[in-house]
Amino acid sequence: MIDILYSIGITLATLAVLVAVHEFGHFWVARRCGIKVLRFSIGFGKPLLRWRDSLDTEYAVAAIPLGGYVKMLDEREGEVDPAEQHLAFNRKPVLSRIAVVVAGPLANFLLAIVAYWALFIAGESGYAPVIGAVETGSVAEVAGLEPGQEIVAIDGRKTPTWQAVSFRLLDRIGDTGAIRFSVRYPESDVIYDSQGELNRWLAGDEEPDLLGGLGLTLYMPPVVPLLHEVVAGSPAERAGLQPGDRILSTDGVAMELWEDWVDYVRARPGEAMRVSLERDGTPLELTLTPEATTTESGEVIGRVGVGVVLPEMPESQRREFHRGPLEALGAGAERTADMIGFTVNSMVKMVQGLISPKNLSGPITIAKVATTSAKSGLESYIGFLALLSVSLGVLNLLPIPVLDGGHLLYYSIELVVGKPVPERVQMVGYQIGLLMVVSLMVFALYNDFSRLS
Repeated sequence: MIDILYSIGITLATLAVLVAVHEFGHFWVARRCGIKVLRFSIGFGKPLLRWRDSLDTEYAVAAIPLGGYVKMLDEREGEVDPAEQHLAFNRKPVLSRIAVVVAGPLANFLLAIVAYWALFIAGESGYAPVIGAVETGSVAEVAGLEPGQEIVAIDGRKTPTWQAVSFRLLDRIGDTGAIRFSVRYPESDVIYDSQGELNRWLAGDEEPDLLGGLGLTLYMPPVVPLLHEVVAGSPAERAGLQPGDRILSTDGVAMELWEDWVDYVRARPGEAMRVSLERDGTPLELTLTPEATTTESGEVIGRVGVGVVLPEMPESQRREFHRGPLEALGAGAERTADMIGFTVNSMVKMVQGLISPKNLSGPITIAKVATTSAKSGLESYIGFLALLSVSLGVLNLLPIPVLDGGHLLYYSIELVVGKPVPERVQMVGYQIGLLMVVSLMVFALYNDFSRLS
């Protein structure tokens, strides 16, 4: 129950921040354009809290915390006192109305820049993208990539960490054509360039495996079967295994790597095994029977309920980045621009069918990710907040009536032709736009529930 309340609290707080920033953008520019703002509301429905300022603007926190709005004086929504008609939104020049509409999404982009700036000021760290293995016949092998090489750039964009590699690859999902790699060997400054060929790469995959799709695995120090944890009530605990045990062999077969142990256990559901191990320097032997577990694909595998001690990455592969305030600001703007481009590109590819629409997420997935990132620490949460803010800004700029982008479309037409789009046409557009947005929300919610099942 506490976890559910925590998840709800984090989600509502996240949405409140994003909505408040977005609506404040509209509000701030409207005030500077001489437009009277009647209400600034976070949430919809009955106000739980309200107050007014010296300019008679009402501020409200409403009962339904799923959005917000800024209500401006407008003759299209009711009678306006002749003395205040010059303060009405509809009386302002079209460029002023465009500025008010665009200000909301821009505020979200500014929030992302500030968030990334804070992260960059605090410092970044990661591990160098050193190749561990290359699959035969894969894109990576065709490109001439080899184990031990470090990927320093993809398509001319620097990749100092594995996270950077993943981001560059995300942007290539569904693509056909050349992908360029720049690599170097250990302790060498010589850069080698090569390229592979993509053909609708990972198009339509619901859970694309970026590195696997290239035929790459990242370098990891050998993982030996040294137990980090034993799950309470599991077959391993009942058999007597303990954290710190080092698995030596099973049924006389040497277990040199953790992968050897995992494969052996998975292949023997319900079969008793003789396990030889070392505990605090003392050799021991016990009998362990994996329980049968059915995977989502219907395969029956063995499971014993243990976790492994992960080895430390070599310090030579650790990468740390420290930036001053101005450099961090530039990096924050660049990262935000990259995220805007990535979001737009992903939307286009989804429409083209190159990215599975099942990747579209709704409020349940957002809640889960927000909660997980918050539990992972402030850095993870701020990064997620920046990403979500960019997504909200881009989504609102789509040329769909009822969204900011729809208003922008109408005002742009007015700017070109010299007169407003007929109200009847606007109303039909709003109805179609509302249907599109509701349908999109329902589909995203369906995807959320599908992931839970």
